[in-house]
Amino acid sequence: MDGQVRFAHELLAVETEHDVHVMFELTVPEAPRGGARRPLRIGLAVDRSGSMAGAKLATVQRCARYLVERLDPEDAIALVAFDDDVRLVSSLRSPDVAALAPGIASIRPGGMTNLSGGWLKAVEEVRRRDDGVRRVLLLTDGLANQGVTDPSQLTAVARATSQQGISTTTIGVGDGFAEELLTGIADAGGGRGWFAESVEDIPAIFAQEFDDLVAVVAQNVSLELRPAGEVQLLEVLNDYPSVGVEGGVQVQLGDVFSGQRLRVVLRLHIPNLVSLGVQQVAELVLRYVTVGEEVVSHRSTFPVLVNAVSAEEAAGAAPDPEVTDEVVVLSAARATDRARKLADEGRHADASGLLRETVAQLREVAPRSCASEELFRQAQVLELTSEELDTTTYSPAMRKRLHYRAHEMKRRHRQRDEG
Repeated sequence: MDGQVRFAHELLAVETEHDVHVMFELTVPEAPRGGARRPLRIGLAVDRSGSMAGAKLATVQRCARYLVERLDPEDAIALVAFDDDVRLVSSLRSPDVAALAPGIASIRPGGMTNLSGGWLKAVEEVRRRDDGVRRVLLLTDGLANQGVTDPSQLTAVARATSQQGISTTTIGVGDGFAEELLTGIADAGGGRGWFAESVEDIPAIFAQEFDDLVAVVAQNVSLELRPAGEVQLLEVLNDYPSVGVEGGVQVQLGDVFSGQRLRVVLRLHIPNLVSLGVQQVAELVLRYVTVGEEVVSHRSTFPVLVNAVSAEEAAGAAPDPEVTDEVVVLSAARATDRARKLADEGRHADASGLLRETVAQLREVAPRSCASEELFRQAQVLELTSEELDTTTYSPAMRKRLHYRAHEMKRRHRQRDEG
């Protein structure tokens, strides 16, 4: 995998303190078309609480069968259903449609939501195999009100499970689940957080998740920043989990796919540069495990270099437009998060006004941007949201749309690059 370090401003004035944005861009090579892929080990944990009755559960059953039909004989899948209790419908086994169909059809709605029990049972099943791409898909439409319910405990389990090579994707259905909990589990678990606002959204989510799984080329991808001297990390603009490590901070990126491009943006404080010339202000360490024909751990190091010049030369240098674009989009995502919090407090007019300000900023930057089409699209979506806040009652569904919209904007390059 190729990595590149880029600054919004690489020329910095000597004898001046600076707060600068630095972007690490990771490009994942395309896997050979038609080549062999790693087998999939999937644990599907399905909420069958009473609120899933009817179209929701019927749609999930169809999607489970669809998933089984698309798997290869070398793959394996386990099916778990949970309400108050946890039921192992089918242990991890090869994807035999005829054998699995009766179990899928037998799932019936029940009582409460023991989310932790269902999820951890699926993890237990996937752990039976130590090869291939291992992923748990956790689907629910309700609150975790049985078993382990503390969000910090659940995210800690997700992080530990991911470090063991088993990632977790979450799918929240409708407007009755806890969105921060599910995206927290997905982030810590190295998977993706999905929002199915209606039952019609569920099949497309299953299809995209399968396409991503067969394209995974590396897992447990992380990026460590090790500042030099008095240089400080002020913030990570993306929504990836971060943890302190010896000498710096590690940003955990999860799985990456064939042909994908990821960008991580950091804001650094660089104290006075006392001499002219190129200087190293930090080091980035990329770690990952490839899952091709062999499972191999990799480590690559990238120096973070700035060029100290005169104040006049620094003032005349143009910024890197792609880094600037990335900062603009990530800042818009943060504004969307703040708008959601204002709406939570009942300050709907303030939330709408903040989104309109963000729309104006995106449209001001877009004509000069390398990603003008994307910025205009983001502006249009946020404008519609601001109008909704003005004209409708703030609902759980609207809150979830704001939460997932900001979450996707901050993690948007987890998708394979369509360009």
